Amino acid sequence: MRFIPTRTHGVIDYLTGALLIVAPYILGFADGTAAQWIPQILGAALIGASLLTDYELGVVRMIPMPVHLFLDIAAGALLAVSPWLFGFADRVYWPHLIVGILEIGAGLMTETRPATAAAGATSTATNHRPY
Repeated sequence: MRFIPTRTHGVIDYLTGALLIVAPYILGFADGTAAQWIPQILGAALIGASLLTDYELGVVRMIPMPVHLFLDIAAGALLAVSPWLFGFADRVYWPHLIVGILEIGAGLMTETRPATAAAGATSTATNHRPY
């Protein structure tokens, strides 16, 4: 069931991206290893993809919303398994696992079309009269 509006998803994207970038410093695992770099790279990528997504908070609007949601799910999965995949689970894994699962959830529960796109399609369809 998809109930998160795309505008809300956009806010979540930018906040999550920023959180992933600063979390290693706040939570004490900014040690120059994969534990630090994986979330920071994914955070920067999330912000970059958000700027390019075709939704209310996108700037360039090149990436269709379904593609963006797929990228969110894939990045969330990578983030969630990264402590074991890259071998740093003995030092830190909760932030990666929790944010990764939340990112997957957001990708699965967000509407695939911005409300403005749906409204525009509806108004165009209802105002169009073939002659």
